[in-house]
Amino acid sequence: MQVKDFIKTVQSDFYTGVPDSLLKPLCNYLMDKYGNNNDRHIIAANEGNSVALATGYHLATNKIPVVYMQNSGEGNIVNPVASLLSNKVYAIPMIFVIGWRGEPGVKDEPQHIFQSTITLKLLDDLNISYFILRRETIADELQAAMKNFRADLSKGKQVAFVVCKNALSFDKDVLYSNGNKMLREDALRRIVAVSDKDIVVSTTGKISRELFSIREENKQSHEYDFLTVGSMGHASSIALGLAMQLKDKKIWCIDGDGALLMHMGALAVIGANNLQNFIHIVINNESHESVGGMPTVAGLIKISEIARACNYRHVASVNSYAELDNELSYIKANHQLSFLEIKTSVSSRHDLGRPTISPIDNKNNFMRSILK
Repeated sequence: MQVKDFIKTVQSDFYTGVPDSLLKPLCNYLMDKYGNNNDRHIIAANEGNSVALATGYHLATNKIPVVYMQNSGEGNIVNPVASLLSNKVYAIPMIFVIGWRGEPGVKDEPQHIFQSTITLKLLDDLNISYFILRRETIADELQAAMKNFRADLSKGKQVAFVVCKNALSFDKDVLYSNGNKMLREDALRRIVAVSDKDIVVSTTGKISRELFSIREENKQSHEYDFLTVGSMGHASSIALGLAMQLKDKKIWCIDGDGALLMHMGALAVIGANNLQNFIHIVINNESHESVGGMPTVAGLIKISEIARACNYRHVASVNSYAELDNELSYIKANHQLSFLEIKTSVSSRHDLGRPTISPIDNKNNFMRSILK
């Protein structure tokens, strides 16, 4: 189904959410038509943030907003749906568009397997009516579903379209870029060379995939790496938990700008604890590149200054390999809570593989290396 037909049926003039690869046609359509950070479309920091933005829109207009997300984002909306939107509280009508990663029968990554099995159950538990949008869904079926949804929406309830793989299409290819020259994978190679046998916690998406690939190419062990393949935005807190217990080891957290923004309060907690063995690196390409390249607001704010305000002792931002090499050498040699922002382009190899070990094996190997 063409996105424009879906948009026409939904009949909303405000969209907000967090990008998802299955929803890339929708995201590209919205970026092409409306852009971002305006009164028609906002890419939010996290899904709960989107719900709150959409609530404000409804309160100001009495119109029905749309919030889009990957099904992993359902966890972030449980609290605002149950304690804000519910018709037992404020009765805020809202339409959710949810990409069904890990849909039963469709091969996907391990972090999506369990989430996929509870995607519909969570909607049932939250009293959200839903319609599954499949590749073969025709316009009449969609229109009939939307007609049924109107009755729920009129009562201050929420509804959801659960979108399967390839269910939506958009003919125009929207390209995303920034003015940065460094490649993320090359930056990671430099980090790997300097970190040596220190512990590394990497965030979800292409950062972990590239880290794994680099170790394979170098014929290095993966035992020092914890690949946070899911739980976007929480890698830095995992790394903090490790650093608190392993004060004789350096802990490197390799984060992304989208992940950092999703749960940015972690910066304040890390800064307040001021662990000298904690190194927090954020690779900032100003985009959600792992799910299509849609922009974040990280190009419009000063991430390094936020870290400084959160009490990180050494803070730097680099946009060249020479600066990067100097900073990595300094961080490795010194013992202080450090934050390094690395500005990279929106780019990755087309043949980039995925980890060939399971999350359980990654965890077991990682813990074995720490506890031996």
